[in-house]
Amino acid sequence: MESSETLKVENVSKRFDSFTAVDALSLQVPRGTMYGFLGPNGAGKTTTIRMIMNITIPDSGHIEILGQRMTEDLKRHIGYLPEERGLYPKMKVGETLLFFGEVKGMKASEAKSKIDYWLRKMELVEWKEKKVNELSKGMQQKIQFITTVMNDPDLIILDEPFSGLDPVNADVLKDIMLDFKKQGRTIIFSTHRMEQVEKLCDHICLINKAKKVLDGSLREIKRGYGKNTVVVEYQGDNSFVSDGRFIQSSNDYGNFVELKLKPGANPQELLRSMVDKTTISRFEVTEPSLNEIFKEIVGQSVEQLNAENQERHQAMFSAAAR
Repeated sequence: MESSETLKVENVSKRFDSFTAVDALSLQVPRGTMYGFLGPNGAGKTTTIRMIMNITIPDSGHIEILGQRMTEDLKRHIGYLPEERGLYPKMKVGETLLFFGEVKGMKASEAKSKIDYWLRKMELVEWKEKKVNELSKGMQQKIQFITTVMNDPDLIILDEPFSGLDPVNADVLKDIMLDFKKQGRTIIFSTHRMEQVEKLCDHICLINKAKKVLDGSLREIKRGYGKNTVVVEYQGDNSFVSDGRFIQSSNDYGNFVELKLKPGANPQELLRSMVDKTTISRFEVTEPSLNEIFKEIVGQSVEQLNAENQERHQAMFSAAAR
């Protein structure tokens, strides 16, 4: 299983009738990295993951995991957290975890030891004898995560892992993911939340409408766009946002605004133009955010595309119902 890449996807496509879900996608995930697989809802992320896991068969292309094609034995080296959760609501938590451990090929004694370890780590010991449907959505998400990692997989694939978690439990999960990375495990983290990927990932693949639009080292990608962005936290007059001498475009996040400077614009001159009429608590010249890079590539933000995709899916369902 020695390979410099944990995962290779080569020219993979998948269609459902006339709809192309994934179109000639290629990517390589280096071993021992946190890899962000991101894009709007409906871009093809989950379909790609299901092909990696051999749940959905690609129409064309080649997928290699840990140096080989997928086999039943190889699945024991992979932990997969699907977007659609799959717990049995009437089973007790301990019984559920034991069942999934044995499905993954663990001996009962080993599985029970891992169950106790992870329930302590996730602060769920007192819920071991409770039925799954007695747990909150966030607690069920933590149980689902335990089923994903209790067999110490080499490759961990997480599809929207922070869904349903409050900020405290999201931090717990984040720390566990980083600890796995320190141990040399490979983590593929799929989401439409650009800011999460920006904080956690070494490499990214960004897809939109079934096609790859960006791929590579996150640090190198951001460096390639240069430090042409200013992040401003302020109170008062915001007319600087539309100052055509300096600003090419802006994105208001509520608590701060992200400004893309015009080529050759001097950020210090922009700052001087602001100080007399605006109270500034933060002024930082930085690389653009992933969301801004994505917007520059495809012409729309992730949020806009999410809304469009939701409207498109609703229209499809309405048409099918008629």
